[in-house]
Amino acid sequence: MSDDRPRRTAMNRRSFALGVAGVSAAAALGPVALGSPAHAAGRTAASDRHGTFFEEQTLWDSAEGPLVNYHVHALAVLPDDTVLAVTEGRHEVCDAGPRDLLLRRSTDGGRTWEESRTLVASADGESWGNPALVVDRRTREVFLFYMLSLRLPENTSCSGDSGDLYLISSRDGGRTWGEPRHLAGLFDGFPYTWALHGPGPGHGLQLRSGRLLLNCLHRRVIVGNTVAERYYGVAPVYSDDHGATWQATGEVPVQVAYPVNEARMVQRADGSVLVNGRAAAGGEGQRIVSVSRDDGMTWSQPALDGATGSLNAVDASLLRLTGGPGGHDTGRVLFSRPDSPVRRNMTVSVSYDEGYSYRYSRVVNENRAYYSDLARLSDGTVVLLYGCDGDSASVPLRVNVCRFSLEWLTRGRDSLRHGPHYRETVLALARTHHEVTGGGTVTTVADPPARGGERLVLTPEQVGDTVEFTIRVPHTGDYELLLRHYRSADGALAAVTVDDGTALPARTIDTTAQTADGFDLAHLGATRLRAGRHTVRCAVTGAGRGGGTVLGLDTLSLIEAPGSADVRAEVVVDNDRLGFEVVAGSWPTATADPGYWSGNYRTAPAGTGTRKVRWRPAVPWDGVYEVQVSYPPAAARAGNAPYTVVQGDGTATTVRIDQRTAGTADPRGGTWVTLGEYRLTAGLGNSVELTNDADGTVAADAVRLLGPRP
Repeated sequence: MSDDRPRRTAMNRRSFALGVAGVSAAAALGPVALGSPAHAAGRTAASDRHGTFFEEQTLWDSAEGPLVNYHVHALAVLPDDTVLAVTEGRHEVCDAGPRDLLLRRSTDGGRTWEESRTLVASADGESWGNPALVVDRRTREVFLFYMLSLRLPENTSCSGDSGDLYLISSRDGGRTWGEPRHLAGLFDGFPYTWALHGPGPGHGLQLRSGRLLLNCLHRRVIVGNTVAERYYGVAPVYSDDHGATWQATGEVPVQVAYPVNEARMVQRADGSVLVNGRAAAGGEGQRIVSVSRDDGMTWSQPALDGATGSLNAVDASLLRLTGGPGGHDTGRVLFSRPDSPVRRNMTVSVSYDEGYSYRYSRVVNENRAYYSDLARLSDGTVVLLYGCDGDSASVPLRVNVCRFSLEWLTRGRDSLRHGPHYRETVLALARTHHEVTGGGTVTTVADPPARGGERLVLTPEQVGDTVEFTIRVPHTGDYELLLRHYRSADGALAAVTVDDGTALPARTIDTTAQTADGFDLAHLGATRLRAGRHTVRCAVTGAGRGGGTVLGLDTLSLIEAPGSADVRAEVVVDNDRLGFEVVAGSWPTATADPGYWSGNYRTAPAGTGTRKVRWRPAVPWDGVYEVQVSYPPAAARAGNAPYTVVQGDGTATTVRIDQRTAGTADPRGGTWVTLGEYRLTAGLGNSVELTNDADGTVAADAVRLLGPRP
């Protein structure tokens, strides 16, 4: 974490407004004028003469009331830069308890805000939730969608069984709102007996065609249905008559392996619409995506997508900042989320390739972080609304709003005035000249979430079979190489190399799927390439951790940019993820003690070593790695937990750790202790083992590799 991250300070609207002088519309891309240093004291803000600025204030605070909680939000900027922020005001900390819908409005681009007012009030315990805003930029009308959540009498949970869709709209910038419209029956024709229909939350789109499009999540009742039987899915609503009437689109094909619900959409430069959503089942994982090429009417089969990494299942926001269909400006797409396996570490990232990867990232708040939504002002200022802080793992203490520049987000590596100086050559490997050496067959599979609409699949006859691609580098220069590949249950272990004596070492990837099939990214490194032809080799070097040997490939990107991508040099294997196994004995999961990584940890009582677990990370390169372990400390823990690092050459080193003492806390979760540095070989030949040969209860949580260095 850099030292220039914003510090957390509690602020009310008045103190913030007195401390900041904002940017005028006439100086849209000019430097920000700040108040004097005396005025700046005590506020969360940073600015410089180059136009880099960050400002933050609190809009709703549970500690100040009057309601006990504020959670699930919507954000929109109107054509005149009026900003509307909507949240659920909860009378109870409960998803289906009494909820109001509250509005705060800013007429100066988010610098100051009107007092909170109630748009939809709970009467007799009514539960109004899931606010979502859609702006028609042609008529300037704004629509607020929401849901009335109902529980069956036998439902003892805090989630609703059914939910009906409603909307109100405003034609005067959010000053006044019309009568509610009940959108009953829109989803009656679907075959899933869906009972709950939740808009957004967050914001919808106006497509290039003028169509208004808003994601809606759906599921069956909770009572009597397991998670798999609830048929979680997404089917948006749309209007082609400026909101006079609304209809349902087709659904993202419903599959148990892809239980998508809260999701966001963005229209890509080619006109396609991407939906990017969380898994309803919770926990940690990659996002679920689907693509539409007919303005949202039909959707592709869902897939996991590793573009934003693996994170907590939480409502996250997607926003086009610049570019888009028919645009000539640099394409920039933003993504906000708690970048962590738990709800911490609110982070915003920027993509220059329509959301296939995210190059630069910045942490807004490393503490507790929850749902978020993004918007942009006409001058390119980014506005972020998000829940933050507090002691609850599920809901926030307060709701904050931030305003910041692209320069702040990218630490000066991009600006609206000068651009990112980013250039990418994309090679669709299914359409790139290739040959197979050693045996095996290559097929091409049509797949809309693939960057080129299809992907290549190598089914080898034996280990060592290779597909070689002949690529053409446009001109001599320094390039970063980014491989987009496919992960499946039968995925292979593979090594990727580039010829011509480059400084790039072989990169090993395990293409086994974590929980379901989908796409992921492998950073191959940076090197200087001469203009002309080169050969890229992708060799199957063994079975993946799922036992398969099939290799799926999508694209290879050659990227030129002045600043390096923000990529964590780490490999993490958690106790319930791919690469972890219980070798002997019983190791039940637990959550009682804090300080663990992700959703839980495992334990075994003191013994003689008859109980054993193993972590087997996929090591990307040969080199020296720092090996760390996480565990939740407790007084009854072992003072001599025996971790054994087994290197690829068979060397085994045992390090005993006092699990009564806490390690170093990571803002993203876990408390980490180093086992030392070890030279590891690329692939799956290295492991970390732990037994219960100890004097107290042993906790098995996560293993992390940092590095490598040569």
